[in-house]
Amino acid sequence: MIGPLLAAWMLAGTVHAQTFDPRAHKGPQHGVPNEVMVLGTAHLAVLPETFEPASLGTLIDRLAAWQPKAIAIESVSGQQCDMMRRYPSRYRYTVKDYCPDVSAAGKATGLDVPAANASAETMLATWPAHPTAAQRRTLAATFLAAGERDSALVQWLRLPEADRQAGDGLDQELVAALEALRVSRNENTLIAATLAARLGHERLWPMDDHSSDQFGPDPKAYAAAIRKAWDNPASKRRGTMFGALEAQVDTPQKALALYRRYNAADLASVAFESDYGAALEEPSPQGYGRRYVTSWETRNLRMAANIRDLMGPTPGMRTLVLVGASHKAYLAAYLEQMHDVRIVDVQAMLE
Repeated sequence: MIGPLLAAWMLAGTVHAQTFDPRAHKGPQHGVPNEVMVLGTAHLAVLPETFEPASLGTLIDRLAAWQPKAIAIESVSGQQCDMMRRYPSRYRYTVKDYCPDVSAAGKATGLDVPAANASAETMLATWPAHPTAAQRRTLAATFLAAGERDSALVQWLRLPEADRQAGDGLDQELVAALEALRVSRNENTLIAATLAARLGHERLWPMDDHSSDQFGPDPKAYAAAIRKAWDNPASKRRGTMFGALEAQVDTPQKALALYRRYNAADLASVAFESDYGAALEEPSPQGYGRRYVTSWETRNLRMAANIRDLMGPTPGMRTLVLVGASHKAYLAAYLEQMHDVRIVDVQAMLE
């Protein structure tokens, strides 16, 4: 007869033997591996007015030297926004914050979001090596109707300035929108779209996901509870990590120094303590903090899945991920578990 201690030991051994770590099974054994570089960033729109977009030039040069074949950005796809618009009882706040209005582009092109996405995919499947200006304008208009405005900007930037004009689906309202987007203070436009155009890419890849957003029956109480959880010593410590560096970013050297700080290893633990860790212990009986953490973890898992899915049709590709610095450690940790993904340290490129 097996005693209780021996039985417990045998059970523990069985559980241990059944533990499976995907990271221990990297492949393939032959061929070029998939590589992912995750660059944490600030949301440039919130930097002080002293931020100078031209200071990003050296950073973009370094990223270009790595030669990524795809650039994934923290943006919600037009298709997901279309889905969320059909579910306003849950997603009306998310749509307001993350989904640009596509009605003008839809009217100009005659395409709704699903049709525009299908049309863009069809065009790119037979895209010529040297498209005409008219083809680029048509694709830009189609991307705008598809809810993919950052990809529309890539097409706009690839046009000679003389050809950045109305026509081929772009009316004057859409041209004005593209010009406003071109000079907007946003990492997706100033870094990702600029880099994609330089590298000869035809589009950017939105990988953000807000389908887990759920604020409950009282969104104001939810927001108040999360803000209260964020009011903690770690948040104040986190603020001091960037304050001086963000105060004036007007040279390439200062921009590189700022990005080195955003991507430093110690940021992950401070971000956790100040944000999700604090929310996890938020004491409301409604469990607002735990709802927030559920959404945060699910969002990052789905973002990682979108990045992994992007690499499927073209094995052996390099993918640059541009994402808010708080997401960086989560995405790198989740992606590192994938059999056919290898994480490339971005810090070496920033030195």
